[in-house]
Amino acid sequence: MKMSYAKAGVDIDREERSVSAITKVVRESFSFRTGLGKPLTEIGHFSGLMEFGEYALALSTDGVGTKTIVAKRLGKYDTLGIDLVAMCVNDLLCNGVEPIAFTDYVVMDETDEHFLTEFGKGLLEGARQAGVVIIGGETATHPNMRGHEVNFDVAGTALGCVKKDSIITGEGITPGNTVIGLKSSGIHSNGFSLARSVLLDGSEDEETLLELLTPTRIYVRKILPLLESVTVKGMAHITGSGLLNLKRLTEYGFDIEMPEPPSVFSKIQEKGEVDKEEMYRTFNMGIGFVIVVDEQVEKDVLDMLGSEASILGVVQEEKGVHISNGDLML
Repeated sequence: MKMSYAKAGVDIDREERSVSAITKVVRESFSFRTGLGKPLTEIGHFSGLMEFGEYALALSTDGVGTKTIVAKRLGKYDTLGIDLVAMCVNDLLCNGVEPIAFTDYVVMDETDEHFLTEFGKGLLEGARQAGVVIIGGETATHPNMRGHEVNFDVAGTALGCVKKDSIITGEGITPGNTVIGLKSSGIHSNGFSLARSVLLDGSEDEETLLELLTPTRIYVRKILPLLESVTVKGMAHITGSGLLNLKRLTEYGFDIEMPEPPSVFSKIQEKGEVDKEEMYRTFNMGIGFVIVVDEQVEKDVLDMLGSEASILGVVQEEKGVHISNGDLML
């Protein structure tokens, strides 16, 4: 049977409508602050930025999705914290923000010291890679979760700051700008409902589970030095909805050529008979972070980012994301 994200239980289009519905309601809160804390960007950017004098404070919150189910099957929890930190701090980076602090929320069906210790190891490693302090958190016990396939969930929030004249929103992007991609470490923490429905049938080996559990790459150490050296026009964290995230940067379109994706994506596509377009609308397909710069500085950017980076293509007048080597328009 041909699989899709919707058949696996996640309808991207329906989610967009639902998010728009709640955004219309909570957007009214923008009038509640006029000085410190006044919103500087609309809801929908990768992070929310607020007035803080010379600086803007920024917040980003996320979870790790049903990657928790894979961790539960392996009984391996020491990488989920890396994923959680990554999903939040990478979003902050997209607005030129330096992450500085992190808090987590853990809910379990019953208190589990071993689980929390192992999860904490991942949080610590994620914080080390991102250069943030874990300033606090919250644990909760919900017995009603007992008996489910996974009996816990996690979420996190990252705080960052940026000088107001250094905020990046994608506003300055123009046709002809160069699009540069940074490699992902694999699936990261998105699209797992589809990946699991295809790959986890009860007969999967430990190698497959471990591959799915590969931690999300944290791009802080690559991006922050870059921002001090060159002018970056826009950045996108390629998460849920895959390359559709590029549309959050600008009204212009993108003409890109994607590198050969890691084998895990081929396994999903072939075993699940997943359409190529669906793959690129769901997964990062090997590119976890995208940077848009002027053509004149592309060589400098590549020199700084090293072998993890490659030129994907250019910004174009025509709207949409055109993947030339896949003959796709997203």
